[in-house]
Amino acid sequence: MAKLRHFALYTSNPEATAAFYKQAFDMAEVGRTNSVFADGIFLSDGVLNLAVLHYKSPEAAATYGSSSKFGMSHFGFWVDDLEDTRQRLRELGAEYIDTRDPNAAPMGFFEEKWKGPDGTVIDITDRGWVGALPPDKT
Repeated sequence: MAKLRHFALYTSNPEATAAFYKQAFDMAEVGRTNSVFADGIFLSDGVLNLAVLHYKSPEAAATYGSSSKFGMSHFGFWVDDLEDTRQRLRELGAEYIDTRDPNAAPMGFFEEKWKGPDGTVIDITDRGWVGALPPDKT
């Protein structure tokens, strides 16, 4: 069975964006790229690879990423300590958006939404998502 293990972000500042995710979620830098299409930094939490990219042209972004109309909506982190994560996000300048009512969600999960660098929406939860492997099981 296929497992989600990679996300890519298109950003104007890979250094600042990568620093945010390293500090907020303890991700480790595992590589860098300077290809003809993009410069970038690769991060990992030990299960998922996150590419933080700056494409060298709009054409490259459209071909190897997505168009300006379509792209990644958001992604989420299953965290051990919500309050610690909230505090780190606040300290790093993330903007709190909303909290979902746990009783209103048909799958019974709970999440908060935050806005990180470049306006990327980040979900945090301590209850997870259906089909996702809990952090202590990886």
